[in-house]
Amino acid sequence: MRFGKGFYKEFEDGLEREWVITNGIGGYGGSTIINARARKHHAYLVASLHAPVLRYAVLDKTDEQVKIEDKIYSFAANMRVGGWNDEGQNYLQSFEYQEVPEFTYQAEGFFVKKTIAMEWEKNTVAISYDIMNGSKEAEFSIKPLLTFRDHNLRLKDYEFDFEESFEDEHTFKFVPNTYKKDRVNVRVYCSEGTFAESEEKFDLDAVLLTEIKTGGESVINSYTPYDIKISVKPFEHKKVSFVCSVEDEFCRDAFATVETAKTRIRALKEKAGFEDDFASTLAAAADQFIVQRESTGKKTILAGYPWFTDWGRDTMIAFTGLTLVTKRFEDARGILKSFAMYVKNGLVPNMFPDEDLEPLYNTVDGSMWYFYAVKKYLEYTGTDSDYTFIKNEIYEKLEEIIHFYEHGTDFSIYMDRDGLVSAGGGFDQVTWMDVRVGEWVVTPRHGKPVEVNALWYNALKLMEELSAKFGKVSEYGKTTQEYAAMAEHTKESFQKKFYNEKQECLYDVVSDEGNDDKIRCNQIYAVSLPYSVLEPEMEKKVVHKVINELYATYGLRTLNADNPEYQPYYRGKLHDRDAAYHQGTAWAFPLGALVTAYVKVTKNDENQDFVRAYAKNLIRPLQDHLMDGCIGQIAEIFDGNEPNISRGTYAQAWSVGEILRAYSEDILG
Repeated sequence: MRFGKGFYKEFEDGLEREWVITNGIGGYGGSTIINARARKHHAYLVASLHAPVLRYAVLDKTDEQVKIEDKIYSFAANMRVGGWNDEGQNYLQSFEYQEVPEFTYQAEGFFVKKTIAMEWEKNTVAISYDIMNGSKEAEFSIKPLLTFRDHNLRLKDYEFDFEESFEDEHTFKFVPNTYKKDRVNVRVYCSEGTFAESEEKFDLDAVLLTEIKTGGESVINSYTPYDIKISVKPFEHKKVSFVCSVEDEFCRDAFATVETAKTRIRALKEKAGFEDDFASTLAAAADQFIVQRESTGKKTILAGYPWFTDWGRDTMIAFTGLTLVTKRFEDARGILKSFAMYVKNGLVPNMFPDEDLEPLYNTVDGSMWYFYAVKKYLEYTGTDSDYTFIKNEIYEKLEEIIHFYEHGTDFSIYMDRDGLVSAGGGFDQVTWMDVRVGEWVVTPRHGKPVEVNALWYNALKLMEELSAKFGKVSEYGKTTQEYAAMAEHTKESFQKKFYNEKQECLYDVVSDEGNDDKIRCNQIYAVSLPYSVLEPEMEKKVVHKVINELYATYGLRTLNADNPEYQPYYRGKLHDRDAAYHQGTAWAFPLGALVTAYVKVTKNDENQDFVRAYAKNLIRPLQDHLMDGCIGQIAEIFDGNEPNISRGTYAQAWSVGEILRAYSEDILG
């Protein structure tokens, strides 16, 4: 993907597209395509000091310039207080993102290609500078903008408290005194040049436009003690390595790190085996979410960049697309085991906090999605050894979950006499529509949510199948006949209580206090999941209702536009955004379920070419989205109304996972 000057004719145009790179342990780097920061999470090196959490920005970025004779060309792009900008993007010939980001600058025949990559499973960022000079002698300068801050925060100028030293002529080291958990040694290495003291020790009050729009802290400060000055002779071709790391041992050859990163991503694409460019790009995007968790020694999935950690619900929804479609089966096993280790009272963790604290368990659907992940794992693998893995490592946890859901567990989760699962009460928000603002529960879905009970039926059907193979393996186990009877009871009640004859779709929540007839995207899972809980004619009506009233280019609206509570735009301060989060905002991940559901209900249609083409039309706009927002990624959410601008996290695991799964299974076949 290549972006020339036409994509950043004006400074603010260049802030609309971002990029991200990752290191497999929760660390990441990112900025915009013109190298101007737009949010506080933009930094070349955000180190994860306890994988995949405790994330600290270490190197905000580097700015470059070239001096040719007596004229200086600054490549720095920054928005400044007072409304003026450093317009270095004027010298940016192109930004490219294939496997890693590459900037190409030119001034007076002086060319430099700047490529950025992270060393895998290390908190190290490498920048290679490939310089090709013209006919005049030049001095190329690199200005590192240093910091040490929680990636969600900023530092004021008086908060920079570092011990500083030079290890050798090429390596500058600083140790932040403000970090009390452990000693962190940050090293800045450059393969050649002179570290010259800067006239200005701080880069203060750079403006962050995205933070302004969302009500966040709108300026950021960096520490700039040195400029690295490098002489370049006429017609010289020079290669310079710049590296910043918090590791004691790291690769000092930036070109080698860049090539290793490229080779690794190409290998992942090859392993996934797609000839289709869209699917292949998503397979590479998937890799950025799969990380190592130090506390378990196994893989987990980060829900989204730049601020989410690993969430149980998000992990299980994204699981199929990220690990199975891409043939990363060892990672899949690790993720299943990792979450099984933390099942408590039948609940899969909803979130692992940023510190060494107990996981949070406030979810009713996380455990249900865990069954779906197991089902899909066996569908994609299915050898005797895979069934043995599930029996020995996972199955007793599945028995435990069913037992606690049947007899009752935390957060008012229990199976009612009608065989349906009820959950939540008071201020508890236990479904994925979980926003609460103080004492205002924005989407109170207490009772029996539609997707939870579709998942519950699917969990019981899976247990019916697996119990026939495994029998009982724990005190919580049941016979095949018992699981079958529970499933049939649930199905009968589901069809009787959830189908809304008047609107020809499903109620969002049923309860003793009344049924919620808001038209929401949750109902699509009653059709898309592997085991059908509805009759075929009901399924068709649900699919058509969702397409007609909830489809919104890049995803599905969380509420239909005719509802008086509908919020068409997700923007402004946090309170305003929270009010819209599940009240009209479109989410990408349920679009995967819609595509699957549509293909399912039309499987007997004579014109299957039309079916496949229609399904592809539903998903096609996301191919364009890969060139927008965060390059090569899919955002968390979009405005419900046109032009459906992307919002929230710029890269979301379940968005990528579900779109890749549906595209692979239902369109590519």
